[in-house]
Formats: sequence, structure tokens, C-alpha cells
Amino acid sequence: MNDIVQTMNDLNKNSEDYFKILRKIQKSPEHSQREMANELGFSLGKLNYCLKALRQKGLIKIRNFKNNPNKLNYFYVLTPKGISEKTKLTINFMKRKFKEYEELKKELK
Repeated sequence: MNDIVQTMNDLNKNSEDYFKILRKIQKSPEHSQREMANELGFSLGKLNYCLKALRQKGLIKIRNFKNNPNKLNYFYVLTPKGISEKTKLTINFMKRKFKEYEELKKELK
């Protein structure tokens, strides 16, 4: 039973990380991985791992700046599937936060 709970916690954590990354990409698609990692409080390795997973799921596209001599710069774009998934994650996030709020409210009474 503890393994199932741990797996669910891991899935929720990944979903929350993916949600944060999708939000950041939608707001600032031109940010470098280093900038995104710093702003999100992730290690660069963790962000890179998550970006690859999001790309494999078809939620984002990663493009090089064509005319930029510094080929390390990329542009991140949410796909239609990514926008849909971000919406679902937003709804789930809001439900979790509302539930936490209701539980705290009960504790205070």
C-alpha cells in the first residue's frame, strides 16, 4: 500500500513540475534552460529531463533560433496538446488547492 501512495505522490509531483514548466514556457518561450531552471527553483538537469519528457509526450516543441550564431539558444512552444494538458493540470492544481483550503478552514474551527 505504501508503494502505491509513494507512486501517486511521485505522479502528483511530476504533474506539478510539468505544470510549472508549461506555465513558464507559455509566459516566456524565449528563456534559456538556465533562466527557466533558476526561476522555477529546479536544477538544470531536472529541467532538461522534464523538457525531454514533455517533448516526448508531444506537449512542447523545441526550436533553435535559425539566424542566431549562438546555437545554444532555443525557443519553446506549447503544442495544441500541450495547451490542453496545461488546462487540465491547472484545473487539477486548483482543485487540490481548494481542497487544502477547505481542510485548513475546518482545522481552524
